Amino acid sequence: MIEARSILVAGIAAAAAIGLSRAATRGESGEIMTAGTVDAFEMRVGDCFDDSAFEQSEISEVHGVPCAEPHDNEVYATFDLTGTWPGEERVEELAFEGCYDRFASAIGRSYEESEIDYTSIYPSSRSWKELDDREVICVAYHMEYEQLTGSVLGSGR
Repeated sequence: MIEARSILVAGIAAAAAIGLSRAATRGESGEIMTAGTVDAFEMRVGDCFDDSAFEQSEISEVHGVPCAEPHDNEVYATFDLTGTWPGEERVEELAFEGCYDRFASAIGRSYEESEIDYTSIYPSSRSWKELDDREVICVAYHMEYEQLTGSVLGSGR
């Protein structure tokens, strides 16, 4: 997995698939109950997923898993960018800053004191222009790249 301060060019796009076929199922409250694909535009706070999504330069889906099972990542926040396309570098900066600003309230500990690191999935130029995609997805993972078990939301880890 790429460290939060590294460049992550992982725009959400409908075209690039990671080859998963069965859709994840959700319970009544929206949590993933059985593993499977989750469309990038359907990702929610609290969704847990594996690193296979980051093998693509543009992410259209992830392999979602129940958070009670070992997993690599968890969505801890989402937000939309506004305005006109500011350029890839600026989108990356805005995504990084926005996810940092949301980290402590979502995880329950400041980023600097946490064992959890983060990265983001943000719109590519193509998805911004062709799909009106403005969503940034903030993704938590263990700073030592250990798998997580259970949710990191409010964990104080």
